Amino acid sequence: MRAPGRPPKRAAARRRVERVAYPLAFAVVVLGAWQGLVVALELKPYLVPSPVLMVQTLAANFGTFMAALAVTLKVTLLAFVLATVVGVAVSFLFVQSRLVETTLFPYAVLLQVTPIVAVAPLIIIWVRNPTAAMVLCAALVALFPIIANTTLGLRSVDPDLQAYFRMNGATRWQTLRRLRVPSALPYFFGGLRIASGLALIGAVVAEFVAGTGGTGAGLAYQVLQAGFMLDIPRMFAALLLISVTGVVLFVAMAWLTRRTIGRWHASETSRE
Repeated sequence: MRAPGRPPKRAAARRRVERVAYPLAFAVVVLGAWQGLVVALELKPYLVPSPVLMVQTLAANFGTFMAALAVTLKVTLLAFVLATVVGVAVSFLFVQSRLVETTLFPYAVLLQVTPIVAVAPLIIIWVRNPTAAMVLCAALVALFPIIANTTLGLRSVDPDLQAYFRMNGATRWQTLRRLRVPSALPYFFGGLRIASGLALIGAVVAEFVAGTGGTGAGLAYQVLQAGFMLDIPRMFAALLLISVTGVVLFVAMAWLTRRTIGRWHASETSRE
């Protein structure tokens, strides 16, 4: 409940600052404790590198890491877009017919529970282009949350509103566009937040399986190369970039959610 006399804009600004400041403060505490333990216990860099050494390694190899990040990010974004388009199309198909949903939804679940490391080698053999193969692998990982969430949202319609649309003679297309789609948006954006991270995971796993190297290598190759050379600080630096990229993708999806439904849906307007 808002404090009496506090201006709404000021309270909203304070909450925005808190959402950034609290996680950053926690990160500083964790990194400080990590650095302190490494120094106090005199841990060797090939066992556990300190945060300072990790950042120094990242700075020393900045150009190489940025080129690798660009490759991984390209695969991630292409896979995310592909999964979104296919997932939404399948969800619209499911909501039009219970028979189609009952018949095909188990196969969507099959995509989710099948380990991508078992399927990726086959896809890489079948698809000659390495980038296209990695995009397809990553898209398969990110597909199910979009299908499941969007289908649930399209089904989660107020029965009274649905009866009102039928009473006024609304067509199936009008009901889908003006009732089901607005009702599904919060679920859809929830699926996007999950799928963005899964697309990154799928891209990294696909890079591991593909084993691409050279100028077209992504961050997974940097991790593999560092592991072979026992360059643990370099490995941690690459893992740091992967983690930060995942956080940025999630934050971007959260921002897109607020920009789209933040003015009217309770999940975004009731942040106290």
